Amino acid sequence: MIRKLTQYMVNARGETLRYVIAGAFTTLINFSVFALMTKKMNIAVTLSNVTAITLSIIAAYVSNKLYVFRQRRDNRRDLILEFSKFVGSRFFTMGLEVGAVAFLVGVLGQKPLISKIEAQVIVVITNFFISKALVFTKLF
Repeated sequence: MIRKLTQYMVNARGETLRYVIAGAFTTLINFSVFALMTKKMNIAVTLSNVTAITLSIIAAYVSNKLYVFRQRRDNRRDLILEFSKFVGSRFFTMGLEVGAVAFLVGVLGQKPLISKIEAQVIVVITNFFISKALVFTKLF
């Protein structure tokens, strides 16, 4: 099972490595905006988190589409469907992240940035598999 999962992740097209590189870029955006808003601007954790995630979703779509999965859509309908699936899946994982950070900060009393890092581990893995299996596919 582990061997099959590894083969799936490290395929001939190198998607996993490109995903890690693009993910580092979008994660940098996410954490930078979050830290700026919470530390420098004293904006509430949840609002800061939602704003940071939203900006990183936009960056993630562009980098995943063009760099990671190298998808080109010829018509507007397919592009809109692809974008909708991407944003919908990212809203799902944003809900996971926001809920996890709110729980870790509000209930367990952890520091916001530490909580965000912990939540990101689950979100990044989930986003890869959703993007690979449901969003950037050859067939709709």
